[in-house]
Amino acid sequence: MKRLISFGEALIDFVPTVNGQPLHEVTEFRRVAGGAPANVAAAVARLGGESYFAGKIGDDAFGRFLAGVLKENNVHTDYLLYTREAKTALAFVSLREDGERDFMFYREPSADMLFEADEMEPAWFQDPGIFHFCSVTLSYPVSAAATRRGAELAYQKNWLLSFDPNLRFPLWNRPQDAREAVLPLLPFANLVKVAEDELLFITQAREEARGARSLLDLGVDLVVVTRGREGCHYYTKQHTGQVPAVPVTAVDATGAGDAFDGGLLYQLAARELDRPGFRRFLQDTEALEAVLRFANGCGAITTTGRGAIPALPTREVVEGFVGGAGGN
Repeated sequence: MKRLISFGEALIDFVPTVNGQPLHEVTEFRRVAGGAPANVAAAVARLGGESYFAGKIGDDAFGRFLAGVLKENNVHTDYLLYTREAKTALAFVSLREDGERDFMFYREPSADMLFEADEMEPAWFQDPGIFHFCSVTLSYPVSAAATRRGAELAYQKNWLLSFDPNLRFPLWNRPQDAREAVLPLLPFANLVKVAEDELLFITQAREEARGARSLLDLGVDLVVVTRGREGCHYYTKQHTGQVPAVPVTAVDATGAGDAFDGGLLYQLAARELDRPGFRRFLQDTEALEAVLRFANGCGAITTTGRGAIPALPTREVVEGFVGGAGGN
């Protein structure tokens, strides 16, 4: 199995103990480990993959808590750095009755924003693997440079690159700044997972298929559009299709998209695909849809618990839930 390096932010999510209250009315929170790239790393490891998290945390109580959670979930922390220059990031979350969320971030700056480009080591990319990244690191110049360097190093070594924009507009001065930061990274990516509203915003398209086509025209090989209770749509240069979701009663949607990413990347890592092999794999729509069913199952199961990493499933649970994934 190929290994995964998931790069970006690890932070503390404070999630409410009761759904349905706006953030200013929440009186009780529970501390859970969070940060989309950290969640993805944990998702792959929980499924049985070889997973590394690369990022920077504060040399503080919350940072040590995050490192401990990653290790407990079998994530390799060799590339996890500590700093005393800033604290570990915090996010306070409110949950609607349907489990959807609102965020308030404390990161001015936080430790994850201070990961520097020269701390992204070329030696990390010697063995074959998958490099996964998001857009939060692009919101600050230091971590943005590190993200670009990681993508360049992975690309040079023929790694698969996975990009989930995972836009968080409160972190940007203007929404347009987020779009301008994301666009130059898209040509590096073999796989882009995106929500429909993010796709339309990034591509400025009026409808999903046109937006997906514009990403394929940039060189992306697979665009997956997640649609919550409707499952996901996929687009390649040869095929398009839809994979339905499995119905669940959602409690907390935090980490559902990250669990989806983890399930998809776990299945791709198990197939040990380089970039040409990935493109050949995409021609087999039956195999691709089996992998996406598995990813849908990972996301759905995660919404039935509170917090991201605590709710992530094992492979056995997912396969029992979706009736097998057709993977390795």
